[in-house]
Amino acid sequence: MRSQAPYTAHVDTFAADNLPPTTFQPDFLFDLPELQYPERLNCAAVLLDEAIERGWGDRVAFKDASTSWTYLDLYHRANQIAGVLVEDLRLVPGNRVLLHGFNAPMTVACWFAILKAGGIVVASMPVARAKELTEVINKAQITHALLDARLAAELEKALPGCPTLSYPCPLGTDESQGLEARMAKRSPTFEAVITSAEDVALIAFTSGTTGTPKGCMHFHRDVLAICDTFAKYVLRASADDIFIGSPPLAFTFGLGGLVLFPMRIGASGVLLERGSPELLRTAIREFGATVCFTSPTAYRMMADRPERGDLATLRKCVSAGEALPAATRQLWRETTGIELIDGIGATEMLHIFISADETEAKPGATGKPIPGYRACVLDPTGEPVPPGVVGRLAVKGPTGCRYLADPRQTEYVQEGWNLTGDAYLVDEDGYFVHQARTDDMIISAGYNIAGPEVEAALLMHDAVRECAVIGVPDADRGQIVKAYVGLRNGITPSDELTHELQDFVKRTIAPYKYPRAIEFRTSLPRTATGKLQRYVLREEKTRESTDGGSQ
Repeated sequence: MRSQAPYTAHVDTFAADNLPPTTFQPDFLFDLPELQYPERLNCAAVLLDEAIERGWGDRVAFKDASTSWTYLDLYHRANQIAGVLVEDLRLVPGNRVLLHGFNAPMTVACWFAILKAGGIVVASMPVARAKELTEVINKAQITHALLDARLAAELEKALPGCPTLSYPCPLGTDESQGLEARMAKRSPTFEAVITSAEDVALIAFTSGTTGTPKGCMHFHRDVLAICDTFAKYVLRASADDIFIGSPPLAFTFGLGGLVLFPMRIGASGVLLERGSPELLRTAIREFGATVCFTSPTAYRMMADRPERGDLATLRKCVSAGEALPAATRQLWRETTGIELIDGIGATEMLHIFISADETEAKPGATGKPIPGYRACVLDPTGEPVPPGVVGRLAVKGPTGCRYLADPRQTEYVQEGWNLTGDAYLVDEDGYFVHQARTDDMIISAGYNIAGPEVEAALLMHDAVRECAVIGVPDADRGQIVKAYVGLRNGITPSDELTHELQDFVKRTIAPYKYPRAIEFRTSLPRTATGKLQRYVLREEKTRESTDGGSQ
């Protein structure tokens, strides 16, 4: 007897057709009772429509510099936008919609509208240029776009090379064909499409720290799963909290921390169009924010120049996006009295999967697998290694990697595990301790040296503002450790400072790990989300060698 095809609401089956075969997908775990979701589920309806049903309509959902929306305001606007998508722009369930805007309440309303209409959100960074937009649009075969009118120029440049994109619609404009004018004609009620829990809700593109971005497909159930694991068991915020942070909503760290987590519990969020450490610090004071999501670099910069009272309202602070140096954790605690909640996540996993709350935090360690996830450290053959031995981090849980039509799926998922590309060890207490990205391990004269460990040592020196460490070719040692260092204001590079930093590292960690070469830079390459792009420095060094440049 022929088996019945699984239910889907998607008329446009592109996403399902381009999922990796189930044999190449990771094992998924649903051990927790919170993760027993119904087969038919629209995550937007759960987070927004059910918020109204619970009586949260009058609570503040989101604020920015000029706007304050209640949950009911957000509900009505999302419904109007969903009406525009379906009735004006002919969206059918399963169509992919580019969401190209700043962190703002209207962007959030568009996010919910796309999902309520049965579409798939493909959010892009506001700083994305035409080339990057073209790659994303064509990879995901995007048909519609909702975009901030201030960002329209780059999309217009991309359009000639994007044959599938037929329905771009600007917001934040007085044009008759703009989103606001169209919304005025649409009803504030909209019945959400009854999607499957396993229909694709998001295609999140990786931030490009290791080169070409990959599209990561996440289901409707995945969106709720990150709220019901990390946010519930580790963050443990309350409905009275005010969330704030710097990550763009196109970055899943930001989507979870600034939108999904507060809305799951009826809290409120502050959305900053630009989230530099200085602007974030000021906004924390102005809005009385209590929960912050940002990167280790931002925490270090905010703690380095705290203004009186700027950080006084904070009570929980989450750090992710890159490894948290012990020196940054200590500086933040000394400045604010708050123990950072560190975590490692990945776009492929949607959000954080290893962490520790304030009471269980351990300096230098990321934490332990959060409830709902399992993790281990594997050797090159795929066998678990004993405590204290460095290997490849492997994880599985209710979320996992499903690349959009990408052969790299079999590199990331092996034997049911998601291999994140991070080198870790597990200490004697069962804490997972980050060593490096696997491609950031430096082998010098037979020693394995983790670049981030050297970075953490350098950051403990008072002169160092930021740094990046890579391995560069060396005839005698195979590789040597090279550090690119950004200095604090008023500090001048010199040979004496180079020797001082080298000696400082030798005194701080094992002497063989010290940087044998140091180059001072005014800035370091980073992604739009603030992550160090060490591969850019490696490629730069490779070009120098190929061109006969200096070593």
